[in-house]
Amino acid sequence: MSCADHHHKKQIRINAFALHSPVHHSPGMWRHPRDRSLHYNTLDYWVDLAKTLERGLVDSLFMADSIGVNDVYGGSVDTALRHGAQVPKQDPVMSLSAIAYVTRDLGLCVTSNANHEPPYVFARRMSTLDHLTRGRIGWNIVTGFAQSSVKVLGKNGIASRDERYDIADEYMDVVYKLWESSWEDDAPVRDTATGVFVDPSKVHRVDHEGRYFKVHGIHMTEPSPQRTPVLFQAGSSARGQRFAGRHAEGIYLSGPSKKVLTPVVSATRAEAVKAGRAAHDLRFYTMATIITGRTSREARDKYEDYRRFVTPEAALAMFSGWTGIDFSSWDPDEPIRYMQLDAGTSSALEGFTRLDPERVWTVRELALHNAIGGRGPVFIGAPGEVADALEEWVDETGIDGFNLSYTVTPEAYEDFADLIVPELQERGRYKTRYEPGTLREKLGGDSSRLNDRHPGAAFRRAPYSLQER
Repeated sequence: MSCADHHHKKQIRINAFALHSPVHHSPGMWRHPRDRSLHYNTLDYWVDLAKTLERGLVDSLFMADSIGVNDVYGGSVDTALRHGAQVPKQDPVMSLSAIAYVTRDLGLCVTSNANHEPPYVFARRMSTLDHLTRGRIGWNIVTGFAQSSVKVLGKNGIASRDERYDIADEYMDVVYKLWESSWEDDAPVRDTATGVFVDPSKVHRVDHEGRYFKVHGIHMTEPSPQRTPVLFQAGSSARGQRFAGRHAEGIYLSGPSKKVLTPVVSATRAEAVKAGRAAHDLRFYTMATIITGRTSREARDKYEDYRRFVTPEAALAMFSGWTGIDFSSWDPDEPIRYMQLDAGTSSALEGFTRLDPERVWTVRELALHNAIGGRGPVFIGAPGEVADALEEWVDETGIDGFNLSYTVTPEAYEDFADLIVPELQERGRYKTRYEPGTLREKLGGDSSRLNDRHPGAAFRRAPYSLQER
């Protein structure tokens, strides 16, 4: 294959998908003798993992998070606790500074709910992290609410899905004002001769009076390398697609088949165009799990080995938490049909029922499917076979890459770095080095800042413009 052929092939992008918990999407793997998830609450675990990811030229460590626990199954949190099914769960933000210190290029994306924390406090935290990482921070914007989070946060019930997105839209306006308009670029003076650290005339008060938020004051943090972190979003509903089309730079998807993803990608790109952006302003990543070895037989043997440790009941407890359906009382062989759930929390179930109508899932099949890899595909095979599958999904669905979940960690990511990366590089489908600059620039942006088509740029103070830089 010629260099020109390689040059024109779409690069496959990879994030590592992790949770500060002994279990993310493969419950039971913490018991495997080669797994290190038992050490999830140590810095050594995360620092070593980050070094492996950077060796594999992974774009970012994508930290999932939520407030609340999986307590729908059996009407109790007991099953989740018994199996470590996403509980205990720590705040991922606390480890990011240490990870940033031992890496140079790896992006660090944190999940935070726009319905949970005051935007003023959150904006300050993200600006701080963007400074400390030299511009490698991303934010996964989520709006979902579980009953358990309502209880611990003292909320008065769960708002409808549409209202949660209305709240998030206003939340975004507030943080854009803080990040983009409160400080002019040259406000920090740092003049030791005159003793002036900041020019007060170039720091501006934000006065926001909205339906959901009231914020009056200056942003406490000077402009960080990206100002606004790289914005990711995970909603796949019609309202979620509209929100993502307006705000997101990266979209996180999940689904068991290619046919689930393709219409979501097309519809969300169309929403971006409606919002005055370009379709190519968005990058799409779908969740996937890779189990590989030097041969097909070795990969299959690993899979069979992993299956000995799966905990289907824990997988059902997690899926019950995602959907709000208590599957503990269902017959294991009962088919699962699409149903509209309270507060619009049906998206997790749609991927297995309405959006893939040719397959009828039973509770037992759902449990076994989710026990390894969660709601995404599992690619099993030698490096060439896995690379074939990755290329096929990217080329046929319009996605840009994958959020790689793990089975046994760090083995899953070591195998990716050692076996899959060289295969993809040989095919011209994977980078051979990181691009310089901030996370936004490493992901293909023209600048460290939001591009001029992004609605957040409307809050930017003149004379800043990407066309002028």
